[in-house]
Amino acid sequence: MGVQWLLVCHGLLTLLVLISFLCGNWPIFDGTPIQRINHFLTFGICDYFQRFVGFVFGARGTNAIQTVEYFCCDRPNPTLQVIYLAIIGGTYYLVATSSFCYIPGYYIGEVHRYISFLAVGVGILLFLLTSLSDPGTVNSDNVSVYLSAYPYDNVIYTDKECSTCKILKPARSKHCSICGRCVARFDHHCGWMNNCIGERNIHYFMAFLLWHTLLCIYGTVAVGLILAGQVREFRVIDILIVYYRVENSFISLSPHVIQWLVGAYNTQILLMMFLAIVALLIADFFGYHAKLCLTNTTTNETFKWQDYINWQRKLSEAKASSAALKASINGITSERKPPESKWRTLFRRSPLEDVEVVVKNNIYDKGFFQNVLEIIFPLSRRRVYANTKLKSG
Repeated sequence: MGVQWLLVCHGLLTLLVLISFLCGNWPIFDGTPIQRINHFLTFGICDYFQRFVGFVFGARGTNAIQTVEYFCCDRPNPTLQVIYLAIIGGTYYLVATSSFCYIPGYYIGEVHRYISFLAVGVGILLFLLTSLSDPGTVNSDNVSVYLSAYPYDNVIYTDKECSTCKILKPARSKHCSICGRCVARFDHHCGWMNNCIGERNIHYFMAFLLWHTLLCIYGTVAVGLILAGQVREFRVIDILIVYYRVENSFISLSPHVIQWLVGAYNTQILLMMFLAIVALLIADFFGYHAKLCLTNTTTNETFKWQDYINWQRKLSEAKASSAALKASINGITSERKPPESKWRTLFRRSPLEDVEVVVKNNIYDKGFFQNVLEIIFPLSRRRVYANTKLKSG
């Protein structure tokens, strides 16, 4: 029973960490331990590690950490690309060496030896396409194309020049300080790709996320089918029922079957858990970006809209507070009125409740179908905008 309880506790702890990491910043978890765990996982670990290094090694240790952080996060470098290739190559090697000997099995055929290799190859191909393709670099030669394709909304994008590139900045573009260039329809700089994600490679990036989500799910299911085949081959359930008198029910049998699998196939169990966790993480990231694509918004624009809406809300609240203060002063200086009931004062509507709600007006959202087409076929590559370059030239 000790092993069974250990597995249950491990599963619950893993679930708590996953929920905290993926959903800890949701408003429903404000002020809860899940939010605090999320903050620790995303910011606290790095902060405490830097403090520990500073305490042990002093200023030299802190400077070394900052140098590594600058190299890894603020400059183009292939570190995360090498890590990605090591992860996908190492995982495939472990799966092949530990599990291919059980293929074919009761529930999985010989063809999966080759399907798995092909699936990993497609994943690496999408990785290379995203990493090596042009994200949509804006320069003096093509700036007219992007200016025509993406009009200014005069809300979060206005007519101005890039102070670094010294060219007019098209709407939806941003100068990436890491790559040192302006990128059209800039979404974010991806360290894993060592490249910006922009207008011309967002479709590769989305395909990469979707494919790796499906790849991890496929690996999880395939290893699970191999283990299920081993349980059947060794007639584990029959032995438990006949010889150990275990009740023939899922609740009674599952702890014993899991205990046997952990003892005999611990490598496959760990691989299956690792692939399942990675699938959840990538699926969450894919879902976030899919939502942005379907509304024709970028990660960069999400932060811009948040800043704009917060600024407008504060401005409206300041105007409402000023108007309420002015009305209060006028009430004091005017003729004295009968004192107002305390209950009416208590339940009086606050002037801040009448503040106009700021609405996001995204002029680039053209509907589901057009938004998807814009991801697959970038505007700058369409003939109607490409002709702009020829005319301006």
